Amino acid sequence: MQHIEFSNLNRAKYIERLETETFDLVVIGGGITGAGIALDSASRGLKVALLEKNDFASGTSSKSTKLIHGGLRYLKQFDFWLVKEVGSERAIVHKLAPHLVLPEKMLLPLIENGSYGKWLTSIGLKVYDILAQVSGDDKRQMLEKKEALKLEPLLPKKILNGAGYYAEYRTDDARLTIENIKTSLRFGAQALNYVTVTDFIYKKEKVAGVKAKDEVSGAEFNINSKYVISAAGPWVDDLRVLNNSKKGKQLHLTKGVHLVFPFEKLPVKQSVYFDIPDGRMMFAIPRGKITYVGTTDTNYNDNKDKVRTDIADAIYLISAVNNMFPDIHLELDDIISSWAGLRPLIHEEGKSASELSRKDEIFVSDTGLISIAGGKLTGYRKMAERVVDRVVEKLKLEHEMVSKKCFTDKISLCGNDNFKKFKHVKKYIEKVHERIKPDGFSKHDAWFLVTNYGEQTEAILALYYQRKEKDNATKLVLAELEYGIDCEMVENPMDFFIRRTGRLYFDIESIKTYMKPVLKEFKTIFKSDDAQISVWKETLQQEIKEHSDFSLNRA
Repeated sequence: MQHIEFSNLNRAKYIERLETETFDLVVIGGGITGAGIALDSASRGLKVALLEKNDFASGTSSKSTKLIHGGLRYLKQFDFWLVKEVGSERAIVHKLAPHLVLPEKMLLPLIENGSYGKWLTSIGLKVYDILAQVSGDDKRQMLEKKEALKLEPLLPKKILNGAGYYAEYRTDDARLTIENIKTSLRFGAQALNYVTVTDFIYKKEKVAGVKAKDEVSGAEFNINSKYVISAAGPWVDDLRVLNNSKKGKQLHLTKGVHLVFPFEKLPVKQSVYFDIPDGRMMFAIPRGKITYVGTTDTNYNDNKDKVRTDIADAIYLISAVNNMFPDIHLELDDIISSWAGLRPLIHEEGKSASELSRKDEIFVSDTGLISIAGGKLTGYRKMAERVVDRVVEKLKLEHEMVSKKCFTDKISLCGNDNFKKFKHVKKYIEKVHERIKPDGFSKHDAWFLVTNYGEQTEAILALYYQRKEKDNATKLVLAELEYGIDCEMVENPMDFFIRRTGRLYFDIESIKTYMKPVLKEFKTIFKSDDAQISVWKETLQQEIKEHSDFSLNRA
């Protein structure tokens, strides 16, 4: 297995390359769309640089429902094209990273006076199967009331008429992003987090690169490139303003919130997609020690760099869950974590937040800046293909040697060298568990490692066996951190605890447990001073509070 060094300890070297070379393409935005574009363009032979102003996946791409799903609800909007595309993509992305995109059966309860009637659901799911080319055991089933209750005893017996049962996939969006970026490095891409684009460089009134600022050192530098693609998500219009090209269609930002509860408080046996009284639909998804629910869909015009879950969001989601599951009585105090993110949708006059299309669109300014916005996590690969096709066409017109068509549907992501099917992933989890069980680790610990890192677990375990700490659990976390610093561009403890490992969302208590040894490791590796360590500690404590404290008197 090939491990490419991808470390902020070599930041100066990366910046020197960005400054001195001319690129075919600079991609702004290190979310899933930018990551997909970096991999697509680099694999076709383009010389690519990817820049992200914060950490990779720190915007929308760590705040989704974390499903690679076919968008069943778009059938209701008669958006068959979108259902067909994202439905087909699910199977492709699962094949590229079966350790990270996991099959997940979804239960759709049919309730009296609900959004979905029995007949229409049966037809809808059948159409969904056809459009998404679903086969075998994954094909939809229609369940009677008794069968539905057997699968999920928490459903409301009095008003339940039955259920639809169909296949989806679950993922960790931030990990999917970082693995796409790491895979692009194998094709020669250069990617850097904590670099802000402050302006564009122009030649003959055409965009010919970017002016950038290193947020770590404060240094400013220029990057020359033939083309620039902005995949900055919610910030796409800000860059269009910088380019004096914000006209015509604009973004419409909506906020989506998710809440996390201990599994015991919401012990759903499997994922449920259910009605809520205002006519929207919601997910409840069990994941290891927790169950999370979401999402909201409200207009957002506030600070894009500080999107937070407020108490109104939390009450709305809790009420919806309590309404669907009569035996569940969740309260604000039961929330252990949460996340809130923005959807960068395309504005359509007269449409509410929930009615806006999830299709992506490409804008090209008079100066040649290419922007892409809209779209869904599931469709990231096709979005990348569409926008890279544009650049390739332009390069062909300039007689450049680029003729390859997109083949990212054949490129396994980092962490998957030998998994052909999900059953191979399950076998590997068993194998890892057998190895770490003597050191006191559980099956869940093996599952966590493999569903985050795939076969890169080998590299983490190699580091684990070299370390000298007495407590095995601490030793394994620090081995993960060491791997993250060497191979995944971890720059600070927030990158590690939030985006590389998802611990802030799915295991928030572990941050309190491992904060001290992790900060000590940063001090050693990055030679950070006490003042920096103190700032990081305070930031982590603040993140924990903001994501989990919903007492009515919180500041």
